[in-house]
Amino acid sequence: MLLLLSTAAGAQTLLILGDSISAAHGIDKHDGWVALLEQRLADECPAWNVKNASVSGETSAGGAVRLEGLLERNDVGAVIIELGGNDGLRGLPPKQLRDNLNQMIRMSREAGAQVGLLGIRIPPNYGAAYTRMIEDSFRTVAEDADIPFVPRMLEGVAGRDDWMQDDGIHPTAEAQPRLLDNAWPVVQEILDCPESG
Repeated sequence: MLLLLSTAAGAQTLLILGDSISAAHGIDKHDGWVALLEQRLADECPAWNVKNASVSGETSAGGAVRLEGLLERNDVGAVIIELGGNDGLRGLPPKQLRDNLNQMIRMSREAGAQVGLLGIRIPPNYGAAYTRMIEDSFRTVAEDADIPFVPRMLEGVAGRDDWMQDDGIHPTAEAQPRLLDNAWPVVQEILDCPESG
């Protein structure tokens, strides 16, 4: 009983630290996967609030700079990092991506928050070797830190013309439920939500 009362009285914040994929670029924000996540958590894991701190164009370096203030201003119990795609699109060094992700994981843990990571695969025109290095960076960081991880947030979405906007990079509103399904295993694990269905 005491546990139930304390949980109801003090809902914690799930912080989504992402780029345009999580900021619902090009579509109504209410249709984005993070807004859909908010609705699902209200039903399935109501002890958690969602704060979407995602910014279109954000790199892992930008996220690392912003995270400290976000952790200070919010009662953050969990952080999901969806950053790194823009690092790849700008051709930034994979080591820099790994260092920034590790820094964000460390900062989150020092604030007492659970952490999850959503990876992404950049377009193939950057070359197979570089594309692989970016993908491997996500995997290496997640494995070394032992955190829940989805290798490809756009799995089942990228490459589908009907689910991608004209720029070929950003998903449409119709694709957002699939993005939520892709991210849900990480969310469920770090929030310790009950199994759905």
